[in-house]
Amino acid sequence: MGNSAGLPSIYADKPIELAPVKVIASFPVNTFLENLAIAPDGTIFVTNHEVGKIVRISPDGNQQIHATVEGKVSGLAFTTNEGLVATGWNAESIPVVSLVANDGTVETLLKLPDAIFLNGITPLSDTQYLTADSYRGAIWLIDIAQRHGSIWLEHPLLARSNSENVTPAANGLKRFGDFLYVSNTEKMLLLRIPVDTANQPGEPEIFVEQTNIDDFAFDVEGNLYGATHIYNSVVRIASDRTTTIIAQAEAGVIGSTAVAFGQNESDRTAIYVVTNGGMFLPPPTGVVPANVVRLEVGKVGYPNFRF
Repeated sequence: MGNSAGLPSIYADKPIELAPVKVIASFPVNTFLENLAIAPDGTIFVTNHEVGKIVRISPDGNQQIHATVEGKVSGLAFTTNEGLVATGWNAESIPVVSLVANDGTVETLLKLPDAIFLNGITPLSDTQYLTADSYRGAIWLIDIAQRHGSIWLEHPLLARSNSENVTPAANGLKRFGDFLYVSNTEKMLLLRIPVDTANQPGEPEIFVEQTNIDDFAFDVEGNLYGATHIYNSVVRIASDRTTTIIAQAEAGVIGSTAVAFGQNESDRTAIYVVTNGGMFLPPPTGVVPANVVRLEVGKVGYPNFRF
């Protein structure tokens, strides 16, 4: 996986097993697709980060604006009543968590002026969510029933190595079994945090070093599928910590930002990847259209929400 940007060659010696690929939808150049969530009927909800839009994409690729947030929108997860919870900033650049009803109505659930950069979000229980704060080096606990946010864990492993670096630190996060996995993109780490029976965190540990993961998803066997963003690829990290490249630039994953599993019966062994076309670090060809890409991986996704 050569690149001309002088990036560390962290994936140069990794095996390549390319998954069958299909581009589901494309967006104009300079569209920053940041995250996605897929409903049981196959509808894909995607955050268009910089313009504050949540786009609804039907399984056949038809796009419609589902909701508009006044500001920017980053992470996305479902609520138990098939609504959405989204992280981002409001028009005043204050970090917010928004609730999006089925009909696309947006409500600000809470403002978090003590947060800096809310990013990936994932369910912890029916009403509680964890969201990464990429610049504070923390994970927030968001209770959507109590409309309350508090620090779940703040730790050096979740932080940037220097506050001048604009690359997000704690970025994507997902539960698998008794652990919460978190990518620290700026430090090129994949972390693992034990979660006890009261849903409290233990001490974070480094699970994989020298990897560049944005957001990711697990299959039922514990394989992690990660978007590598500036490395223009998707990788599979097995539970034994070995990495395999499953999609490269030619598959349409330039600037890959997040991954989610298909949900309906015919689609449960596929992952969907959203991209920004290389906006953060343009390839030699220049920024390309942002895509939603389907990769057939042959494993069923691990359920991280319940309807």
